[in-house]
Amino acid sequence: MSYPGYPPTGYPPFPGYPPPGQESSFPAPGQYPYPSGFPPMGGGAYPQAPSGGYPGAGGYPAPGGYPAPGGYPGAPQPGGAPSYPGVLLPGQGFGAPPGGAGFSGYPQPPTQSYGGGPAQVPLPGGFPGGAMPSQYPGGQSPYPSQINTESFPSYPVFSPVSLDYSSEPPVMTQGTHGTIRPAANFDAMRDAEVLRKAMKGFGTDEQAIIDVVANRSNDQRQKIKAAFKTMYGKDLIKDLKSELSGNMEELILALFMPPTYYDAWSLRNAMKGAGTQERVLIEILCTRTNQEIREIVRCYESEFGRDLEKDIRSDTSGHFERLLVSMCQGNRDENQNVNHQLAQEDAQRLYQAGEGRLGTDESCFNMVLATRSFPQLKATMEAYSRMANRDLLSSVSREFSGNVESGLKTILQCALNRPAFFAERLYYSMKGAGTDDSTLVRIVVTRSEIDLVQIKQMFSQMYQKTLGTVIASDTSGDYRKLLLAIVGQ
Repeated sequence: MSYPGYPPTGYPPFPGYPPPGQESSFPAPGQYPYPSGFPPMGGGAYPQAPSGGYPGAGGYPAPGGYPAPGGYPGAPQPGGAPSYPGVLLPGQGFGAPPGGAGFSGYPQPPTQSYGGGPAQVPLPGGFPGGAMPSQYPGGQSPYPSQINTESFPSYPVFSPVSLDYSSEPPVMTQGTHGTIRPAANFDAMRDAEVLRKAMKGFGTDEQAIIDVVANRSNDQRQKIKAAFKTMYGKDLIKDLKSELSGNMEELILALFMPPTYYDAWSLRNAMKGAGTQERVLIEILCTRTNQEIREIVRCYESEFGRDLEKDIRSDTSGHFERLLVSMCQGNRDENQNVNHQLAQEDAQRLYQAGEGRLGTDESCFNMVLATRSFPQLKATMEAYSRMANRDLLSSVSREFSGNVESGLKTILQCALNRPAFFAERLYYSMKGAGTDDSTLVRIVVTRSEIDLVQIKQMFSQMYQKTLGTVIASDTSGDYRKLLLAIVGQ
């Protein structure tokens, strides 16, 4: 169905805003409750959410509706699923139920992380609330020096990456949560023994494998790999590969890859061979923090002996190439304080580069969207909708097309509501005939320790069915069991 109350009516003529006599209904500059403190982000661990609650804590009225009908890529047609959440209607704050039938209580969008702080690098595979893992065994770190997955056709060898693992992992913050938490009373040797017994003899006890891998954090899985090789002199990944096949194999191997390596491997896989999977490049490079991107670039070169930027340049072209090259620099401003004057100036700049002229100044859009922090971009989107009488997502759809449109809109959607972006990607990976299993696996695995709880909530809100229900109807066998165990169904 179409989104209730959209498009908004009664926009004042440009540029007079707010309307005379209504100034009191609009907050003065500087009264928006933006957070100021964010935890440092690390290389392997995906972003943790701030305790300050962003976006939209406080329910302030934010004018301008997001998104415009048809403005979101792959948006459902009228009569289908509702539009992208995180929308702000004039006079409504976040979490206010929109009018009209079909929405039984519009939940407040979850808080989200917008980027890392100074270069503090936690142990890859870091998990929410986890402590620095103990040394194992013999005083040597199990990650990554004791890991040596042998070469197999579809998955490259994982060798040590020269990263700094000395600093503390990020502290658990309120706001976003993963469905997988570190197991209590964890014993890597006991788990290694369970996996060995599950693969020994005729047949494989897949349920035993599922029970272990779906209930351990990525860091704990790295310890299990190291313990398995120490105890049996065999490579766990090679043994699992010989026992599994198809989607189940891809899912298991993804769960055992350290997060930074999995992102680097996914990027390499998207660009090698004939054709390029542009959506994978967009999904990873446009949503990760500076620190994560820098670690991905280093891992990509260390593991595959290739330069990520050069591969991007050879596989893409035009304004899309420039956007991705900007993204892989990992230099986005991550100051969480919002400059409302700058937001107004950027909104004017973007309007003059697009809607306010004949043709489009693509470099202006690239500059603003590649350099501004996510909270700053959200403020710019609000200022733009007040000034231009349409939202910025809609303008990007009118001014751009193809992959560069998708990339720019991904950045804006993450600034608006990151879990909703991933919820929509999951929905369209399973919509229609067939399933895009690689996208399904990649998002479920990479978000499982970060914000999969919030992604599930947004999925239910957007499509009136649970993520588990859709996964169960689109998959089968042990692959379905393991996916459902990860998403917590």
